[in-house]
Amino acid sequence: MRVQLGCERLLASSSLDGQRVGLVCNPASVDGQLRHVADLFGRHPRATLVALFGPQHGFRSDVQDNMIETGHGDDCVRRVPVYSLYSETREPTAEMLKGIDVLVIDLQDVGSRIYTFIYTMANCLVACRKHGVRAIVCDRPNPIGGDVEGPMLVRGYESFVGQYPIPMRHGLTIGELARLFNEEFGIGANVEVTTMTGWTRDMYFDATGLPWVMPSPNMPTLDTAVVYPGTVLFEGTNVSEGRGTTRPFEITGAPWPIAERFAEHMNTVGLAGVFFRPAVFEPTFQKHAKTTCAGCQMHVLDRQAFKPVEAGVALIKAFRDAGPGQFAWRQPPYEYEHTKMPIDILAGSSELREQVEAGLSARDIARSWTAPVDAFIRTRERYLLY
Repeated sequence: MRVQLGCERLLASSSLDGQRVGLVCNPASVDGQLRHVADLFGRHPRATLVALFGPQHGFRSDVQDNMIETGHGDDCVRRVPVYSLYSETREPTAEMLKGIDVLVIDLQDVGSRIYTFIYTMANCLVACRKHGVRAIVCDRPNPIGGDVEGPMLVRGYESFVGQYPIPMRHGLTIGELARLFNEEFGIGANVEVTTMTGWTRDMYFDATGLPWVMPSPNMPTLDTAVVYPGTVLFEGTNVSEGRGTTRPFEITGAPWPIAERFAEHMNTVGLAGVFFRPAVFEPTFQKHAKTTCAGCQMHVLDRQAFKPVEAGVALIKAFRDAGPGQFAWRQPPYEYEHTKMPIDILAGSSELREQVEAGLSARDIARSWTAPVDAFIRTRERYLLY
């Protein structure tokens, strides 16, 4: 038995009968038989697909870089306009929503606060409230299950990689996040969530029976998603997070370490459920493109024991210690933020950067998250669907 997706249940219902539908999706928006939802909604016998909307990287995920806007266009197959929500606007406009009765959002999240698809969803809910459009969020699995870890976003550090005060690894589905954002944080849209059947909070994606399709160009596998909540922090440094390799976010490196010594050190830190293998690589694009980098690849051996955010912090400290004069925090701008340090908007405040600079251990830094995470877990209980 596989998980039945929200989109499958919505299409089998009468909820869209007589409705003009706008659809927010990308290539990962497929059903359990790999059929794309744009085709399924386009062939709906009692509803009319009138517009498509794409998140970051585009409706077709054809834009590789993580901060390149995409343009609007037309879909020659479904014969409808395609609007980019990573363009001059990140929120659907009144003109884009004209003639739409219901906006259906069907995006695959990866379980981290730092993933813009969940804020595209939130911005769609804001626009639906403003313009009187009903919204439906089709739920999909959190591919890394329901565990919670990492620093909370602090008010004043909001950005397009973190709009609401949630932890780095939130443990919610995109439908549950829609409920949290809409009710706890006051969006107030007319939104319903079409739930899944068969999904439980202890499931990783490979237990769902569903096919994995890359949610974005640098999220090729479930292994990537498992480590991502920690190694995405490297976007706030001058260390390569493995973009430009075939294993982004699993491989990290820079020109200054010696790979064998670096990996040996990481394996003595005492991080549970993970082995660090020496790795030397040459990114084909982005940081240190065409330059030999050394570091490691993370091999997660025990998902339940592994703490990705703590591991990411430990890696940052190790790269900093291996090259005190070469390691640097990335400077703004980053994801539409032109003043605050990228590491601060990624971590959700300046505290993580200050803790690293003060020499605190990764374990001590992780302990500082305990009380805020516990409070979040109590808050999220009201919005759980599974």
